[in-house]
Amino acid sequence: MARYKSYNYAQMKMVAVSYERQILPGTFEHTLNHLIDHDIDLGPFAARYVNEETGAPAYDPAILLKVILYAYSRGVTSSRDIAGLCRENIIFMALSADSTPHFTTIAGFVAKLDREIVGVYREVLLVCDEMCLIGREMFAVDGVKMPSNASKEWSGTREDFQKKAEKLERALGYLTKRHREADATEREGQIEQAREKQMRTLNRALAKVRGWLKTGKDRLGVSGKAVKSNITDPESAKMKTSKGVIQGYDGMAVVDAKHQIVVHSEAFGQSQEHNLLVPVLEGVRESFKALGRDEDILEGIRVTADAGLHSEANLQYLQDNQIDGYVADPNFRKRDPRFAGAERYRVRHKEDKRIEDKKKGKRPGCYTNEEFRMAEDASSCQCPAGKTLYRNGERTHTGAYEMVRFRGAQRDCRPCEQRSQCLRTPDKTSTRQVAFILGRNTHKPETHTERMKRKIDTDEGRYRYSLRLGTVEPVFADINHATGLRRFSLRGRRKVNAQWMMFCLAHNIGKIQRYGDIGRWKKERKAEIRQ
Repeated sequence: MARYKSYNYAQMKMVAVSYERQILPGTFEHTLNHLIDHDIDLGPFAARYVNEETGAPAYDPAILLKVILYAYSRGVTSSRDIAGLCRENIIFMALSADSTPHFTTIAGFVAKLDREIVGVYREVLLVCDEMCLIGREMFAVDGVKMPSNASKEWSGTREDFQKKAEKLERALGYLTKRHREADATEREGQIEQAREKQMRTLNRALAKVRGWLKTGKDRLGVSGKAVKSNITDPESAKMKTSKGVIQGYDGMAVVDAKHQIVVHSEAFGQSQEHNLLVPVLEGVRESFKALGRDEDILEGIRVTADAGLHSEANLQYLQDNQIDGYVADPNFRKRDPRFAGAERYRVRHKEDKRIEDKKKGKRPGCYTNEEFRMAEDASSCQCPAGKTLYRNGERTHTGAYEMVRFRGAQRDCRPCEQRSQCLRTPDKTSTRQVAFILGRNTHKPETHTERMKRKIDTDEGRYRYSLRLGTVEPVFADINHATGLRRFSLRGRRKVNAQWMMFCLAHNIGKIQRYGDIGRWKKERKAEIRQ
C-alpha cells in the first residue's frame, strides 16, 4: 500500500511577510497604490483634521482611500467587512500597511467624502486623458437604477401618510383591546408575548409617521406637482425597473467609446431621466475645465442616448450647443424594419396590457381605426359593417399634425348589430367617431423631435446610435454584475452621489490597469519635468 507524507490543515505557521512585495505590478491594487501615492493630490483632506496640537493621530487619507476603493472593486461596501478584511486579507493588510482602521473610522470617512471625491475623480480622469485612454469621438449617456438604503413601503404623499397613521392607530387599538382582555383573564403565554412585540413595532412605526407629518412636506417633482416622498431617505425616489419597483437612485454615467472610461458620473433621486441629459453633459464640461482643458470637450463629439433621455428640450440643447446628437425616441424601434416582428415575442403582464388598451381607448374585441377605410378624397369613410361615416367639420390641427374626423349617422349606428364591437359604451354612446392623421401641419415649423427622427432613421443614424449599446451598457454590467455593486449602502443624495462616483472611479482605475502602462507613463512624465 502506498505511503504519503502526513499533513494537517489545523495548524498555524508564523510567516514573515513583506507588504510591499504583496502588491504585484500589473494588478489592480498596484495601479491603485501608485495613483494615490504619486498622482492624486490629497491636500484637500487635510482640512478635515484639527489635531496638530491636541488629539490622537489620524489615519492617513491615502490608507483609507486605498482600502475603500479596493474593497469596492471587489464588491464590498460594508465598513465592518472592510475593517475585517484589513485584519485578515493579505492584500488589504498590504494596502493599509497593517493599520487596521476601525469600521466606524471607515464609515465616517465614506459618509463625508462628497467634496473630496470630486477632486480625486477628476485627477484620475486627467491620468486617463494623458494616457490617451479617452478617444473624444463619442460619448454615450445612460443611467442605471439601483436600490438605496431605504424601503419603498415608507414612500407616499402627505395624504398617504395620514391614512397610514390612521390605519396604525386602528391596529394598535385592536391589539390594546385584546391585550386588556388577556390581562382580565390573567392569561400569559407566547400569544400575549407576540402581541406585545407587535404593539411595540406598531408604536415605533406610528411615531415615525407622526414625526414626519409634523415637520415633513410633500416633495415636488419636475412638473411642480407633489410626488411620493420617503420617510427614511426623502431624496430617493420610487422607480420602476424590469425587476419591479424599487426605492433608490438613478446613477447616470457619460462614457467615452474608446476604452469605456466614465468621464462623468452623478446620482439623481428621480424616477424619470428626461431632464438629466443637460446636467450630465454640463458636468462633463465642468470637469474638463477644472482639469485645465481650455477647449470645449463637447465640440466635435457625438453624443448618443436612449429614449429615456428624449425630450424636445434636450434636443434643443444639443442643437443650440452644436452637439452632434443621436437620441432615440420611444417609437424608434417600431420604425426600424429590423424589428418589425419583435412585438410578437414580447411577454407582457395582463395589467400592462390592460393599461395599454385603456390608453389606446379600446377594450378587448373593439374595432380600431385601422379597420375603418377612408375615401381617397377624405370626404367619408366606411366602417367594418359597411356603413358610411361622414366628415365632422373641417380639417383640424393637433400639435404638429393635420387630422380629419368622421362620425356615423344615428340611422346606421343605433340598429347596427355590431355596436358592442364598435363602441366602448354602447348603452351610453349613440354613434361611432374616428379620426385619421393626414400628415404634418405645414403651417407649424418642424420640431426638434421630427428632425431627430429623420436623422436617426437614416442608415448612418442607426449605425451611430447602435454604438451606444456597446459603449455604456458594459460599464453597468461591470459595476453591477462583475463587481457585484448592485445597491447603495448610504442615504441622502449627497452621500449616494459620492458612493456612485467611487463605483465609477474603481471602474476607471481598472481600465488604467488593463489599458494604461503605468511604468512607461511615469518615465515619460519624469522626462517632461526634466525638460
